[in-house]
Amino acid sequence: MSPAIMDNIFHKLRNLDAYPKINEDFSSRTFSGGVISVASFIVMFLLFFSEFRLYLHTVTETKLIVDTSRGETLHISFDVTFPAIPCSLLSLDAMDISGEQHFDIRHDIMKKRINAHGDLIEARQDGIGAPKIETPLQRHGGRLENGETYCGSCYGAEESDDHCCNSCEEVREAYRKKGWAVTYADLIDQCKREGFIQKVKDEEGEGCNIVGSLEVNKVAGNFHFSPGKSFQHAPVHLYDLLALPEANYNMSHRINKLAFGAYFSGVVNPLDGVRWVHETPNGIYQYFIKVVPTIYTDIRGRTVNSNQYSVTEHFQSAEFLRPGTHPGVFFTYDLSPIKVTFKEEHTSFLHFLTHICAIIGGVFTIAGIIDSFVYHGQRAMRKKMEMGKFR
Repeated sequence: MSPAIMDNIFHKLRNLDAYPKINEDFSSRTFSGGVISVASFIVMFLLFFSEFRLYLHTVTETKLIVDTSRGETLHISFDVTFPAIPCSLLSLDAMDISGEQHFDIRHDIMKKRINAHGDLIEARQDGIGAPKIETPLQRHGGRLENGETYCGSCYGAEESDDHCCNSCEEVREAYRKKGWAVTYADLIDQCKREGFIQKVKDEEGEGCNIVGSLEVNKVAGNFHFSPGKSFQHAPVHLYDLLALPEANYNMSHRINKLAFGAYFSGVVNPLDGVRWVHETPNGIYQYFIKVVPTIYTDIRGRTVNSNQYSVTEHFQSAEFLRPGTHPGVFFTYDLSPIKVTFKEEHTSFLHFLTHICAIIGGVFTIAGIIDSFVYHGQRAMRKKMEMGKFR
């Protein structure tokens, strides 16, 4: 390529220069311009540092989608303290709209006896009473079979001739299946032998901290804590009050923890730390909970399937209870059809560069406008002063 053609190309490129240069002989530097330049660099540095911190931190993208999942289960974990209900009386039941019912749940449950000051007395897995008797021992109402095994009476609730009740709990379970309530447990030989009623009386004045978890169908339902052991007979929900029907139950409680699903960063459980204190006995505390399925994905791509929830509280005092209504703390939950997804991610590098360019260009433009305003203002004032001096 000839030198003439090269010179022609360079000349055309020079004509495309969007930043024409001014000869230094025709430019001047001012004190105000220096101050504005220093201030501009400080502002750009601060804005750059702020933008860089935002770039290093993650942002959470939130989406709402329809929950189409089916056949899943809902994990409920709880930690509730009842300062006026002994552990021997406290039971947990769960049921849902699909018809599944669980009474006096004991698996995955830990009960902690506490005194009036909240100090721990004893921690044990749920369930009290002695183990089954397997030694050849004749008791009141018992029957010996082959001279080896003790077979306790079910006190009229036997399902067959060879049905044995070797513990107080088995007698009560047999009564529940018949739809009978055990109103005088102190007359049952197994309960007397195990000291069942005495244990209940020994725990009088104590409280109970119940900790555990439930795995239920992912449909609307409820679970509740109540004194006594509940059971279903035909369409009626009944309670075995351990031969203490005249007792009054103060259902004051503190919810230390209630979560539907696993923990994830940023989750807020509105019932954690909630406390209800009521002086009158036999009231019903109700919590109506709306559970929102949630999927959380962290910056490393790990996904947590969990839930959030909102709650409405209601208390019904004893004088307004319907006849036959039992005191307790009820948690009624329903599932939202909308699922929330949270996804952590970094801001893209190109987005970061765009913001940096916007900061530099914006600060330079604003600084130039301010400098021009100050410069021309100073010149106008100087001219007026010179004109006044010559007059």
